[in-house]
Order: sequence, then structure tokens, then C-alpha cells
Amino acid sequence: MLYLWVKAFHLVFVIAWMAGLLILPRYKLHQLNSAPGEPLFETMKLASGKLRKIILTPGIILVWVLGITLLVLNPGLMSSGWLHAKLLLVLVLSGLHGYFVALGKKIDRGEAVSAKRLKLLNELPFVLMIVIVILVIVKPF
Repeated sequence: MLYLWVKAFHLVFVIAWMAGLLILPRYKLHQLNSAPGEPLFETMKLASGKLRKIILTPGIILVWVLGITLLVLNPGLMSSGWLHAKLLLVLVLSGLHGYFVALGKKIDRGEAVSAKRLKLLNELPFVLMIVIVILVIVKPF
């Protein structure tokens, strides 16, 4: 029964983390459309900071803690090929999280950042999530 509770909360925090990863680049794109000191810039800076502190950081931490807990509770999963692929993609997603945060801090400082690159990267968490969900549900290998 404990395993199912941990799994449920793992999924809740995956959803929260993904929501944050999908909205953060949008906030930053809005911020790029204004200059430091302008109301939109400062509003998006404040909103993205709250998003990081309230959703993204706790989300990524709890996803990893609960995911590792699931593996401790069910170590047999480690022999599954699909899980190895999932873990690799979650590592990529975690790296993308760090990159988004670093990029956001550059934008907050008023440094030049490519809006085109940010728009393209904004889609990557969603694509990774699709593949991860398929791996977990279908378990193709």
C-alpha cells in the first residue's frame, strides 16, 4: 500500500513540475518583449521567481526523492529496459530545468537571450514527457 501512495504523490509532483517547465519559458518570452524596469518585465520577473520557488524547485526535488523511493521499495524495476530509458530522459529533463533557470536569471539581469531558441526549447519538455509516459505505461522493452 505504501508503494501506491508514493507512486501517487510521485505522479502529482511530476504534473506540477511539468506545468512549471511548460510555463516558465512563456513567462520569460513575455519578459523579453519588454525592457528592464518596465511593468511587464518586472511582473514576469516576479512571477517566474515565484514559479521557481513554489512549484519548480519543490517539484523537481520531490519527483526525484519519490522516484528513488519507488525504486527502493521495488528494486526489481531496475532490471527493466524501459526504466533505464525513462531515467535517461528524466536526467535530460532535469538538465533542461537547470538550463531554463539559468537562462531566466540571464533575462532577469537584462542580458541578451535568443527568443527563437527559447520558443523552440519551450516544446522540448512536452515532447520528453510524451516519450516518458509511453515508456512507463506501454513498457515497450
